[in-house]
Amino acid sequence: MARLIIFVILAVVILASAVFCVTTKRIMRAATALLFVLFSVAGLYFVLDYTFLGAAQISIYAGGITMMYIFAIQLVDKNTLQGLHEHWLGKRTILAAAIALVGFATVAFVLLKNAFIQKVVAEDALANEVNMDVIGHNLMSADKFGYVLPFEFISLFLLACIIGGLAILNINKKKEDTK
Repeated sequence: MARLIIFVILAVVILASAVFCVTTKRIMRAATALLFVLFSVAGLYFVLDYTFLGAAQISIYAGGITMMYIFAIQLVDKNTLQGLHEHWLGKRTILAAAIALVGFATVAFVLLKNAFIQKVVAEDALANEVNMDVIGHNLMSADKFGYVLPFEFISLFLLACIIGGLAILNINKKKEDTK
């Protein structure tokens, strides 16, 4: 029962933060709401006892990706952000709705054609489930098909992006100071 209550609380936080993220006009508030969404999704992983995925969600998405968004927001000139106004009127709205309907119909057709729903509902679907320990071992091993090296490259890439962003910010501050 406690898991259900925690799930409902996290689901409400996710929905409220996601709606606030896409409806707010202030970009830093949107980034903060996105951070709440990502932390709440990590909380769902912890409720499901997927601790590895929860830790990866916090470290990669909530930590790395959100910080990159915030650095990008801080690096963009305020005058550039003020000039960005896009109006959805008439033909564009109809075109967007048509594209969304075509995408939905394509996904529904593929799912129904491949009998995906019947395979998921079948009794033996859980028999082929891969244990989380196996996934964690394969992701963090240095064996032939391990993923430790790509994770290290990604962390170095994120570090290089942060250092590059700080260098660009420093150059822009020097230009502003000389004006």
